Amino acid sequence: MRTPPRVLVADDNPANVRILKMRLAADGYDVVTAGDGAEALAVARDAQPDLILLDVMMPKVDGIEVCRRLKKIQDASFTPIILVTAMTDAKDIVAGLEAGADEYLTKPVDHAALSARVRSMLRIKALHDTVTAQAEEIARWNTTLERRVTEQVRELEQMSRLKRFFSPHLADAIVAGGAADPLRPHRREISVVFLDLRGFTAFAEMSEPEEVSDVLGAYHAEMGRLILEHEGTLERFTGDGMMIFFNDPVPVANPEERAVRMASAMRARIRVLGAEWRRRGYDLDFSMGIAKGYATIGAIGFEGRQDYAAIGSVTNLASRLCAEASPDQILISQRIHAAVTDLVKVKEVGPLQLKGFHRPIVAYEVVDLKERSP
Repeated sequence: MRTPPRVLVADDNPANVRILKMRLAADGYDVVTAGDGAEALAVARDAQPDLILLDVMMPKVDGIEVCRRLKKIQDASFTPIILVTAMTDAKDIVAGLEAGADEYLTKPVDHAALSARVRSMLRIKALHDTVTAQAEEIARWNTTLERRVTEQVRELEQMSRLKRFFSPHLADAIVAGGAADPLRPHRREISVVFLDLRGFTAFAEMSEPEEVSDVLGAYHAEMGRLILEHEGTLERFTGDGMMIFFNDPVPVANPEERAVRMASAMRARIRVLGAEWRRRGYDLDFSMGIAKGYATIGAIGFEGRQDYAAIGSVTNLASRLCAEASPDQILISQRIHAAVTDLVKVKEVGPLQLKGFHRPIVAYEVVDLKERSP
């Protein structure tokens, strides 16, 4: 409600209008007037008063009909209407109240009664406006809350899908907008790491299921920790074998270096695990292959069962290098070696004639990481 409140006085008697306007203005109200029912409807529409004083007996459209029409077209806002009628016209009072009037005054209008009725009706309007505003605000909050809940549910569903493929760190970055939807097929240059437990097939055939499960549990736990630590993406693991790649779904700095550092850390950890395995009589060892190149990456599969996969010759090269590697050996491609020359001590291997590749492949064995200069 505006300050000062606006009051519409509608009466066909100019003297009555003048008196009411003078009294209301003295009480601090902004007063607008109308001389008949039709004008009252027009002024009410244009001036949007906070309260209306409406004479019953007016030409063109009487006050009761004006009241009825105003209440019919009234929106969520509330405009109190006070009927002004002759003291003897009880039927007018009843008809006016039934038409929607909120209060009445009898002629001649007493100044004190006028002030009291107007203040009372404006208080009611203020309360009504407050309640209406609060209801609208609650409705907006509910709409916002519903939207946020919907967004959060969608994010949780997306997060649930993504965490099947990526580390929590990468899944969080994707949901937060750090990457486009990675499940859609896309092309990117990646560094691919294949690792394999040598001797696992024979070990699984000769050992009890509990022993196999114990070995795989320790192996997956240690390798998984190192994958997350170096921000790699686990494409798949098949028992004893794993494929990890770097630079997707979120680009990372120095993906080749991350791949080689992770491989070196894995080899160091497998040496510790391998010593315990050999103590138990398990003949298990470890080999790795690392390559760099472009691949098409995205979700493959069918409804209810999908995998996140990288497809391209780079994955084949890393796999073949892993298969070619001897126990405890890490073989890297020429492109990986060119990117990490300052990081690793290597021995050239080959050229190798790898299955699926027409030309011999130059590869390097990672002997160790170079010590950083002080």
